[in-house]
Amino acid sequence: MASGGKHEFHPLRVAAVDRLCADAVALSFDVPPELTDRFTFRPGQALTVRHTGAGRDERRTYSICAPAGGKPRIGVREVPGGLVSSWLVHDVRPGDVVDVAPPTGTFTPEPGVTGEHVLIAAGSGITPVLSIASSLLQAGGTRVVILYGNRRADTVMFGEELADLKDSWPTRVELVHLLSREARETDLLTGRLDDAKLRTLLPLLVDVPQVDHWWLCGPYGMVMAATGVLGEHGVAAERVHRELFWVDEAPPEPVREQDATGDAEGRKVTVMLDGRSTTAVVPAGLSVLDGVQRSRPDLPFACKGGVCGTCRARVTEGEVRMRRNFALEPAEIEAGFVLTCQALPMSPNVVVDFDV
Repeated sequence: MASGGKHEFHPLRVAAVDRLCADAVALSFDVPPELTDRFTFRPGQALTVRHTGAGRDERRTYSICAPAGGKPRIGVREVPGGLVSSWLVHDVRPGDVVDVAPPTGTFTPEPGVTGEHVLIAAGSGITPVLSIASSLLQAGGTRVVILYGNRRADTVMFGEELADLKDSWPTRVELVHLLSREARETDLLTGRLDDAKLRTLLPLLVDVPQVDHWWLCGPYGMVMAATGVLGEHGVAAERVHRELFWVDEAPPEPVREQDATGDAEGRKVTVMLDGRSTTAVVPAGLSVLDGVQRSRPDLPFACKGGVCGTCRARVTEGEVRMRRNFALEPAEIEAGFVLTCQALPMSPNVVVDFDV
C-alpha cells in the first residue's frame, strides 16, 4: 500500500467522460495499483475533488455512481456559477489528471444485506442511489424500487443505465420516473416529490411498513418530506438512510453570545489526523475545522455547510456544539461523531479524532 494518510489527495488520471445531459457528466478514474486498496469504495460513498485554479483551493464532494468493485466514477451536475462543477462538466477531458481524495461516507448498506429496498431520489441525488441499487442487486433475494424525480425528461441523469437495471432484473426492479415541469401519461407521475405526492404514491408501490430499508437522496425539502411521510407510517428511524445534495434553507444560525464571549484566549483543540496529533488554540466563535486549519491545512473538508460529511470526526474528550447537521445519523451523533465545520468548542480542552 502506498504511504500517506487516508485523507490525502492523489493525482488520478481521468479514464472517461460520459455526457449524461446538457449540464451533467460522469467521470471515471484510473487508479494505479499502489492505490487500489485506498480507493476501494462501498456503494453510496463519495470522492472529494480538489481544484486549485486561479490560486484558490476549492474542494467539492461527488457521490460515486459505480457498483461496488467497479472503477471509481462520479456523477457531476453543473451548479450555476460553480467553479468546480463547471470545470468538471465543461473542461475536463480523458487523460487529464485530477486531485482526488479516497472515498468517504456512511450512506451505504451493510455488505450482503438483502430484502426490499426503496430508493427515492431527485435530480443529482440519483448518483449514490445508482451505486447502491446496482450493488444490492448483485445479491439474490433483493428487490429494489427506485422513485426518481426530475424537472423534465432531458434533465434525467443516468436514464439509460437505470433502464438497463430494469431490463437486467425485470422481476426485482421497479423504476418510477416523475417529472415536475413536463406532463407524463398520468397525473400521478407528474409533479414534485413532496409529501402529498409521496403519501399517494408510496402505498401504491409497496407495503410501506414492511420495507426493509429506505434510501433518500436529494434536496432538503424532498428528503424531509419523505422522512415525515415514512414517520406517519411508523417506519423505524434506523431503517431510513438520508443524504442531502444541497440545502435550500437558512444559513447556519449565528454564533450565540455565550459562544463568542467564553474564554478570551480561546479553547485548546487537539486533532488526530493520519496518526499525527496537532494542538491549536481556537478563537471564540470559530469551528474546530476553521480554527485548527491554520495549523493543519490538510484537514478534510468540502462544503463547510454541514451537508457533505467530509469533515466528520469523533470527539474523544471535551464538549462541542454543532450549529447545524444534515449529514450525520442519530446513531453517529450518539457515538460522538460531529461535523467539525459546524462544531464549536464548548469546553476548555477538546480532542477530535479523524482517524476512527
